[in-house]
Amino acid sequence: MNNIFKYLIVFILLNNCSLDTKSGIWTEKKDTKTVKIEKENVTQVFIKDKILEEEFNSNLRIKLSSRLINNSFINNLTNNNGRINYNGELKRISKFKFSKIKNFEYYEPELIFDSNNLIFFDKKGSIIKFDLNSKIVWKKNYYSKEEKKLNPILNLAQSSEILIVADNISKYYAINKKNGSLLWSNYNSSPFNSQIKIYNDKFFVIDLNNILRCISIKDGKEFWNVKADDTFIKSSKKLSIIIISNVLYFNNSTGDITAVDINTGNMLWQRPTQNKTTYENTFLFKNSNIVANNEMIIFSNNRNEFYSIDLKTGSLRWKQNINSSVQPTIINNLIFTVTKEGFFIILDSKTGNILRITDLFGQFSKTKNKKNPINFMDEMFDKIPEDSIFGMQKKETNRKNKFIPVGFIVATKNIYLTTSNGRLLVVDIETGKTKSIIKIDNNQISRPVILNKNLFLIKEDAIIKLD
Repeated sequence: MNNIFKYLIVFILLNNCSLDTKSGIWTEKKDTKTVKIEKENVTQVFIKDKILEEEFNSNLRIKLSSRLINNSFINNLTNNNGRINYNGELKRISKFKFSKIKNFEYYEPELIFDSNNLIFFDKKGSIIKFDLNSKIVWKKNYYSKEEKKLNPILNLAQSSEILIVADNISKYYAINKKNGSLLWSNYNSSPFNSQIKIYNDKFFVIDLNNILRCISIKDGKEFWNVKADDTFIKSSKKLSIIIISNVLYFNNSTGDITAVDINTGNMLWQRPTQNKTTYENTFLFKNSNIVANNEMIIFSNNRNEFYSIDLKTGSLRWKQNINSSVQPTIINNLIFTVTKEGFFIILDSKTGNILRITDLFGQFSKTKNKKNPINFMDEMFDKIPEDSIFGMQKKETNRKNKFIPVGFIVATKNIYLTTSNGRLLVVDIETGKTKSIIKIDNNQISRPVILNKNLFLIKEDAIIKLD
C-alpha cells in the first residue's frame, strides 16, 4: 500500500475516533533443553487467535534422520519437496539474463529443467532455453504484436519432449522442447492463473473463473472441466494442484479445496475454508500452495489459519493459528513453514502441535530517520487496532518488517529462505537460527529451486545460479 493511502487512514482516524492502544501478547512461553526429534510425545502449545510474534522452545534442537531427495522440482505432483539433497557453499554466482518482466513481484514463476538446460520466458512472452553456461540454445515467441504489448506471464510444465504453456492472456499451447517448434495452440475463454500438472497424456490447469480444465497434451482438446465456485474475486495468488492415486485436488480463489476423479472430472468432495460473505469484502486473501503426503493436504493463508485436511474424506484433521502464505514442507512427521512475520515454525504433522518457533528476521535492523516528519504518520499508523475497520489493511502492509518471506526449501542441514527485498537467508535446521544473509537484489526474488547441486533463484530480469 502506498504512503498516500496510509496517511489517509491516519487522517480519518484522527478526525473521527480515538486510537485504541490496547494490545495483547502471547505469554504462554516455554523453553526446553536439547532434544532429538521424530517423537510424538509433545505438549500442545497454548495459542490464542493472535499472530505469533514470539519464539517458543527456541532451545529445542531438531535432528532430521529422513532420507534426502534428488530432483524434487521436476514433475512434482504433490508440491511436497521434502528434504532436498543440497548443502552448497554459495560461493560462486552466475546469471542467465532476459528482458525485464514487469510487476514481477506479483507472480510466482516456475523454472523448467530439461537435462542440463533451463527454460524460462521474458517480458514479451519469448520462451528461452539456456544451457548451464548461460548461453541461449533457442529462443521462440508465438505471440502477435498486440499480444506482446500485454506482457504475457507464462505458466510452464513439461512432459517428455513437450513443453506446455498456459498464460494470463487466455492462450495455451505446446512446443517441442528440443527445438522450440510449435505443436499446437488454442485460446481459452478466461486467462489462466495456476500451476500446470501433467499426468499421463493430459494436463490440468485452472483459469480465473475457478474452472479446472483437463486438456489433451497431444492436440490441446479439452476432455472435461469442473467449476469450483462462482465468484467475482479474481485471485492474485497462483492457484495450486496436486495429484495422488488418480485423484486431483486443487484450491480456488475463495479458499475451497476440491477433490475430483482424474479420469471423469466427477467431484468427490469439497472443503470450504472461508466465509464467503466476509471474504468477498477484500481482495487481500492469499492461500499457500496446497501440499500433500499419502494422508493429508496441508496449506495456510494470510488470515492466520493453517489447515490439515484428510486426503480421502476432506474432513478437518486439525487447524492451527499460523499466518503464512508460503508453501510448507512435510518431512516424515514434521511440517516446516515460515510466517509472514519471519518466524520459522516446526509442527507435529499428526496433531498440529507447535514444536518450535524461532525468529529468522531478528538480524535485520529497523532504523528510522529522526529528521523525517513522515515518521509521525508511520507511528500513528502502527497504533491502529487490528480489529478496526482498517486493521486487515494494516496487517497486510505494516508488520514488524517492511519485507516478507517469499518461499523456502528444506535441504540437508539448512533451510534456504528468500524475501521480498532480495535476500537469501541460510538457516540452521537443528537450531532454527539464521546463519547468514546474502544480498541477491534489492527487489523480490523467487523461492529457491535446486538441481544438480546448484541453487537457482529468479528475479525480474535474470535467473541466478549459486554453487
